[in-house]
Amino acid sequence: MVTLTLLDPQASTPLQKWNFHTSSTILIGRSPNNDVIINDPLVSRHHLELRAMPSPSSNSWQLLSQGTNGTFLNGILVSRAVLPNDALIQLARDGPVLKFQLKPVSHPIPAPVVRVPKLISCTHEGNPPGNLFCLHCGEPLVQVQRVIRQYHVLRTLGQGGMGTTYLAWDKDKSFEGGPSLLVLKEMNADMVQIAKAQELFEREARTLKALKHPGIPQYYDFFVEGGKKYLAMEVIHGQDLEQRVLATGPVTLQQAIEWMIQTNDILEYIHSCDPPLIHRDIKPANLMVRHRDNKIVVLDFGAVKEIGTATGTRIGAEGYSAPEQDRGQPVTQSDLFAIGPTLIFLLTGHVPLKYYRRRGSSYGFDVTSVPTITKQLRQVIERVCEPKPGDRYKTAKELSKALASCL
Repeated sequence: MVTLTLLDPQASTPLQKWNFHTSSTILIGRSPNNDVIINDPLVSRHHLELRAMPSPSSNSWQLLSQGTNGTFLNGILVSRAVLPNDALIQLARDGPVLKFQLKPVSHPIPAPVVRVPKLISCTHEGNPPGNLFCLHCGEPLVQVQRVIRQYHVLRTLGQGGMGTTYLAWDKDKSFEGGPSLLVLKEMNADMVQIAKAQELFEREARTLKALKHPGIPQYYDFFVEGGKKYLAMEVIHGQDLEQRVLATGPVTLQQAIEWMIQTNDILEYIHSCDPPLIHRDIKPANLMVRHRDNKIVVLDFGAVKEIGTATGTRIGAEGYSAPEQDRGQPVTQSDLFAIGPTLIFLLTGHVPLKYYRRRGSSYGFDVTSVPTITKQLRQVIERVCEPKPGDRYKTAKELSKALASCL
């Protein structure tokens, strides 16, 4: 169980408390659709996200900050961090403080399994350290955590708001041309009873099944087991752009532009479908750099929307989503809008909202003070981030051409 306590800034006494027994994601900010709502001018609408990271022995929690004024963990400015117990989370310098406490659940709900996990049976020697499989017999060198149908779960890769992803082994290669190693995405237990979450999870499976592009993970399987939905798809060996920049710092202008041109190629493909598809969640964390060829792969198609379907649901990351998308009315140019703040993040290492301010009669990104962003690229960013979709580039191909001219 997670307990969050809002502390008095002077006396450090409790002002308000929230308990979360089964949640795997906790959203914090000013917006009324957050799990923890804090009405403070220093706090962003969607300031902070806490994610559970389950492991065989225990659970830990990760902090991901998107607040304009930053987030401080025990006094240190962080964008992403693992939370220690009794941590103090400050939303902006001089902002409100939350105390994070993690208490063990006395009777945890067991995850659905169909067979007893398999212990390591391989006894061969001479395998390099870190190998998942034996070079001699092909058996796993790590203990199988769970077995779900024919999939042997080897480790947890990550957890989002709707699903947890696992690295899984399909010993019999059940699908023609399919690999033995794949990603298995499981719908989180707290999402099972939410109709919208069910719809988005199924939509991701349908979308991946229909799409064929080297920059999109390949679909393998979709099924229901133990009341939960599962999606099996291609493993992408790489690192997402958010992790890349947080680990090694800003990238060069040429590299940033090349990656965004590759992203536009994938967007051009999905925008050209019949009917056109809108990704709705383009951001650094959803853009993976594949190790073997340094190419971009777009992840997380759970928010994909077809042009012409009903409007109304707001999906998108703060700082990366276009104004019309925030109103629940996205268009293909909404995906292009996200390329602007993604470039800002890649070239500065800062959350793009740091550069969002009033420009003339409206608001926009102002990167005139960033020395790594040339005047020509600044003009591209300003145009692709225009408040009105009609004032932006019309297609991803047109945006790619403008970016290529900046090289």
